[in-house]
Amino acid sequence: MLTNQKITDFLEETASGTPVPGGGSVSALSAALGAGLTEMVANLTVGKKGYEAVEDEMAETADSVRNLREKLVTEVDKDSNAYQDVLAAFKLPKDTQEEKERRAEAIQEAMKNAARVPLGVAYDALQVMDLAEKVIRSGNRNAASDGAVGTMMARTAVLGALFNVKINLASVKDQAFVEEMTREVEKIEKRVHEREAEILSYVDI
Repeated sequence: MLTNQKITDFLEETASGTPVPGGGSVSALSAALGAGLTEMVANLTVGKKGYEAVEDEMAETADSVRNLREKLVTEVDKDSNAYQDVLAAFKLPKDTQEEKERRAEAIQEAMKNAARVPLGVAYDALQVMDLAEKVIRSGNRNAASDGAVGTMMARTAVLGALFNVKINLASVKDQAFVEEMTREVEKIEKRVHEREAEILSYVDI
């Protein structure tokens, strides 16, 4: 599993000439890091003098973002596995007409899944941004920069994941599927830019 590697090993594997881990896995990792920073700010607020009024909110926020962080960690591997399935589908035999049809169908199903996975990452990363807003607005002021970095890591994750959705959709022949996914991508793209500007406007450093 990629997530069991040391950071240096993960970076080496990313930099190598293999197709995975790629932008999708890195986007999921970026979102998980953003979640970790958001959780940190929430935890640095709980129990601190002057923040008694928001202690319950921050404890709840830390809980929510921890769940997202743990999910996003699994999505680092999930994205790489999805693309490995694409590669495996391309390696299927194609000697007979039946094999060609089976291979084409497997490729299409794998490409669809390779688009679905990063779309899920984008949605999760957007939720991280919403939680980051809470810690930036109400959390420990001494950690405001950490909340801001968490927001930007999550924002990068959203956009990076969406790029991966788009590039995989380019190989999908099911037009109804492509149109539905494209609508979702456009909706999230609009939302993430709006949220980034709004959330970072609360950063007072």
